[in-house]
Amino acid sequence: MDLALRKQKILAAVVENYIETGEPVGSKALHEQTGLEVSPATIRNEMADLTNKGYLIQPHTSAGRVPTEKGYRFYVDHLLEVKPLDERVKAYIDSRLEFSAQDPEEILKEAGKAVSELTDFAAVTTTPSGEESRIHKIKFVQTGQRTAMAVLITSAGAVKSRLFRCEFVLTSDVLSVFERALNEKLAGLPLSQLNQPNIQTIAASFGELSLFMPSVLIAIKDAAVSAEKVNVSVSGQTRLLFLPEVDFISARNVVDFLSSTKNISSMFKTMNTGTVYFIGRENNRPELFNSSVVTTRYEIENQPAGVIAVIGPIRMDYSAVASVLDYTAGSVGGLLSEIIKV
Repeated sequence: MDLALRKQKILAAVVENYIETGEPVGSKALHEQTGLEVSPATIRNEMADLTNKGYLIQPHTSAGRVPTEKGYRFYVDHLLEVKPLDERVKAYIDSRLEFSAQDPEEILKEAGKAVSELTDFAAVTTTPSGEESRIHKIKFVQTGQRTAMAVLITSAGAVKSRLFRCEFVLTSDVLSVFERALNEKLAGLPLSQLNQPNIQTIAASFGELSLFMPSVLIAIKDAAVSAEKVNVSVSGQTRLLFLPEVDFISARNVVDFLSSTKNISSMFKTMNTGTVYFIGRENNRPELFNSSVVTTRYEIENQPAGVIAVIGPIRMDYSAVASVLDYTAGSVGGLLSEIIKV
């Protein structure tokens, strides 16, 4: 770090004050808030030095200072304190996710909706990438007398489910037979090999049992095709159009960007674990140059899986956003890990 402790404290105060008010921050206000035992003139000199170093900018000669992208970057890297989430907010997130606890794709959709509502920004959730993935496990959940859900879990942590219907009454014993036989044949098979010719070969290897499994095998094949792709869910993108600090053109550019699944999956494909911040022009897409993107990966059985992200203005409460993302990612990972273990 190239900033002395006093400068760090002043920079943190400017960033947090500006995030809260949206107004340029003056030395007098900082003198009252920081608790530094120095005069407003000293604070003013420190702010001038921070401006010269590129951490702050003065919009007008008579105005206070606001953070630059460099200032925000230093803040999130060295000064940001992510506070624990309020228990009531945790309970709200848990209730939203548990409502869809048996459907992995709905869990992710609800997670995105909850994150968007709590931050008032756009939110994105993605499933894990299926490239080079193999089948880890197949399980079944009965949904009716003649219907059940085939759940496919991949080595990358993706969980895909498809409903199927049989012409005979399903029982737990029948589903156990299906589950045992299919896992013996398919566990470890690359997803790319679960195509129509291989399905027919696999069906033939079951002998008489294959007569009862056409709809089951089709459901598993469809789930495998879906698991190879990164599925993206976007929530709250229109919220960006109504934020006072975001001009309409910038907001529309972000909304247009978020309308493309290809754009999003490409952007998050190689995202690191932990919470990551992309501020302004650190984003590699021009549509996001006036935005910040905060992402975190959820884990399934302690393995990095998909992404949960927030897209909003550069002037966002990074601490609040990170705390919502961290808790939501943990809850999502926990629920999906429970589904795998059942």
